[in-house]
Amino acid sequence: MVKETKLYDLLNVSPTAGDSEIRKAYYKLAKINHPDKFHDVSPEEKEKAEEKFKEIKFAYEVLNDPSKRETYDRYGLEGLKDGIGGTEFEDIFSHLFGGFGGGGGGGFEGGNPFFPFDLFGGSRGRPQKRRTQNMAYPLKVNLEDLYNGLTKTIEFERSVLCSGCQGSGGKSGASVSCKKCNGRGFSVQYRQLGPGMVQQVQGVCKDCSGEGEVIDEKDRCKQCNGKKTIKQKKKIEVHVEKGMSDGQKITFRGESNQEPGVDTGDLLVILQQNEHDLFTRNQDDLFITHVINITEALCGFKIVVKHLDGRKLVLKHPAGEILAPGSIRAIPNEGMPMYKHPTEKGNLYVKFDVKFPDNNSLNEDAIAKLETLLPPKPKIEIPQGEHVDEVSMVEFDATRGSKSSGGPGASGFGFPTGYGSDEEDDEAAGGQRVECNTH
Repeated sequence: MVKETKLYDLLNVSPTAGDSEIRKAYYKLAKINHPDKFHDVSPEEKEKAEEKFKEIKFAYEVLNDPSKRETYDRYGLEGLKDGIGGTEFEDIFSHLFGGFGGGGGGGFEGGNPFFPFDLFGGSRGRPQKRRTQNMAYPLKVNLEDLYNGLTKTIEFERSVLCSGCQGSGGKSGASVSCKKCNGRGFSVQYRQLGPGMVQQVQGVCKDCSGEGEVIDEKDRCKQCNGKKTIKQKKKIEVHVEKGMSDGQKITFRGESNQEPGVDTGDLLVILQQNEHDLFTRNQDDLFITHVINITEALCGFKIVVKHLDGRKLVLKHPAGEILAPGSIRAIPNEGMPMYKHPTEKGNLYVKFDVKFPDNNSLNEDAIAKLETLLPPKPKIEIPQGEHVDEVSMVEFDATRGSKSSGGPGASGFGFPTGYGSDEEDDEAAGGQRVECNTH
């Protein structure tokens, strides 16, 4: 159950829409509402179209990002304002709408839907209250954890307000303004760089540690020694949902370090996926590589693949359908669960490498039998005469390259760069080539 649906309504999708449906809706609306389409209209209509396009673009940026979408589903636009990084909401709208102003037009009553007075309270441009810096906690997970979901308890250390003095640092009224910095929390020093040249350097006041006030030693809290905070270990249960990705953040609001007089930042648990021995992942799809021998490639096979949830998939390839080296086959709906929609899954792709028999492993009788079973070799008429030379081929050595090939590894096989590429076709069709200027 989502808190609100304004951003979903902007894209004309339901809150249960998958990533692909959201992308399709965005591209369709962006194409229709792009400001470049509104040439012969009044300035007011053009401005309204631009605002509409910005709203659609913002809705997509939120709903296409798993972390932002999760925040929006739970807390609505108010949650995005507070943001994972504290100023993230302000940064986004400063980029999209030019700050906390907004102007008219848009898809909701009262102009821009993201800055109405009744949504956030207060006037436009009001300063954000300072908050402590977010804490990051890297959590190592396996691909199986991202496929099946995981609940894990983590322990971390943070600063909390001292319970002995309630964050004041000492007795009531014991704090006095720092004399060295005059309560500013920083001091200014001047350095002579040369004749007539002076550098002004501003730094944190050492006497008050940047707080602007000091407490006499005899009046300091015995529990925190006047520091106002103490270190505390805390345990939190982290729920890794099915379909989450490497690098995705799970936010715990107000669980960062505490400081007196300011809001507390968030704890960000950042998922770090370990490399898997068999599977690789690309968004919602999974990929594996399997080696088969020449008999399997020609005559069919059955293989068993153990999936990430413990199931064993029996892959069957019929005889007569020959698999060439590098062939790829797809298994629909056996990829990763889609985040927030775990019943929907991507695809599993299997790439087949074919292992041929070792050199000289077949005797003459076996080769003769193979020739009777396989399609006949094409008949070639061998020319005769002095102009004919019979040559031998040797195994290719990738570490050696001819002078004309551009050296080792040109195009991967010693061929000139661009050999067989589409660049020649582009030039032939009159296409423009773009080159980097290295000067």
